[in-house]
Amino acid sequence: MGKGRLEKIALMTVTLFPIRLLFAAFMMLLAWPFAFVATVGRSEDTVEPECWWRRVVDVVLKAIMRTMWFAGGFHWVTVKGRQALPSEAPILTLAPHSSYFDAIPVTMTMASIVMKAESKDIPVWGTLIKFIRPVFVSRSDQDSRRKTVEEIKRRAHSGGEWPQIMIFPEGTCTNRSCLITFKPGAFIPAVPVQPVVLRYPNELDTITWTWQGPGAFKILWLTLCQLQNQVVIEFLPIYTPSEEEKSNPALFANNVRSIMAKALGVPVTDYSFEDCQLAMAEGLLRLPGNTRLLEFAKLIRSLGLKPQNTEEELEQYASRARKVREERLGLEDLAHYLNVPVSDTLGEMLSYFEPEDGKMDIRLYVIALSVVCRPSKTLQTVKLAFKMFEAEDDNTVREGELACILKAALGVRELNAAPLFGAVDGGGKERITFDEFKAFAEQHPDFAWDYLYPNQEGFHSCPDTPSSAPVANGFCMDFTSKDVQPDRNPSQKKVD
Repeated sequence: MGKGRLEKIALMTVTLFPIRLLFAAFMMLLAWPFAFVATVGRSEDTVEPECWWRRVVDVVLKAIMRTMWFAGGFHWVTVKGRQALPSEAPILTLAPHSSYFDAIPVTMTMASIVMKAESKDIPVWGTLIKFIRPVFVSRSDQDSRRKTVEEIKRRAHSGGEWPQIMIFPEGTCTNRSCLITFKPGAFIPAVPVQPVVLRYPNELDTITWTWQGPGAFKILWLTLCQLQNQVVIEFLPIYTPSEEEKSNPALFANNVRSIMAKALGVPVTDYSFEDCQLAMAEGLLRLPGNTRLLEFAKLIRSLGLKPQNTEEELEQYASRARKVREERLGLEDLAHYLNVPVSDTLGEMLSYFEPEDGKMDIRLYVIALSVVCRPSKTLQTVKLAFKMFEAEDDNTVREGELACILKAALGVRELNAAPLFGAVDGGGKERITFDEFKAFAEQHPDFAWDYLYPNQEGFHSCPDTPSSAPVANGFCMDFTSKDVQPDRNPSQKKVD
């Protein structure tokens, strides 16, 4: 930021910011009694015909929320297109999801959203949330995901009796430079959906709040310090799925995403938020730029093999792999081991490990799976790998075995592990234990960069993204665009 902008923010911090913050809090408190009265005695499982006074409360709450956003600097909320009726499109899909300010269209439409069940217990906020009849997800219930999908389907097939459900199919906040893979939840009901795209055409982007970048309060502070903030909400035409799309939610989701990306003028990517976490994970073994683990992760998702109870299932996989040890598996054996049918995708999985004579070492699969499921816990993955590779008499591994472990964990084809092995070995025993490896790693936290790939770069930024692109906090890796090309606004600046 320039000196002039910093001076402006400093001035607004002691003048405009506290006024706006207090007014927003006052409006939330003002909305609470209306929401409380409207939710008293109302069932969470059934929808009753809306009486006149509840319709009045709905209008009053919309007015209060709009006043709150206006006071926060969102003087103009531009709405394009027409919002469909619940009977026409029971589900609204919004993208890109980049901030908690994306709640603006929620408060304007009073559509239901999917929320954590714990949210309803938050004072004031919980009452306001319950008014819009959200679909609650419980973290303590292992069956919650299935129940959530069933509840969305039930409401979507109610013939318009329930309020529309507003879903952000990306499942996380991004920096709006591309649309990542849509999660299938909004598309499993196989009903018409209305895509809705969001834009924040502001000179300075203080809106974007991602998992890597400024925190929630800093975003709030900088946004409330702006004299005005703009948001554009565009309702696109209703998308009615074909018979093929109804039976294939992933295809349905991808086709809707392509339409939304075209309207936004941004590329799409087949990578998901989980892939971003994998690429940027802060562990002892940061992934190099030439990793193939993102390809492996996509195959895992396609085959439905990602464990639900990660730690327990990985231990079971490792235990089975120890029993077969150096026994190599062909395509049919791999299908039996993973309990999946033989398919082209499974063939791609086998080819990923570059098998000799069409057979692979299943231990390499377990190592790669462990990294994908626990990207920031690479030391646990190495420990698991040592258990599968170590000699039974002295619990040690040799240099070649360490190389196999690290190549699988890093997702690379070639790796010279000799310098690292020699540094860990020290005494020339030509064998090392996990405890020795762990002690060395703790003493040399940058050992991967120093010994394995000192001349390579990890995933720190998107090399194909122009420096003038409006990439706010967060990132978009070197994604390959499909169907559309990015239409970026070089005048937009990012928050540092």
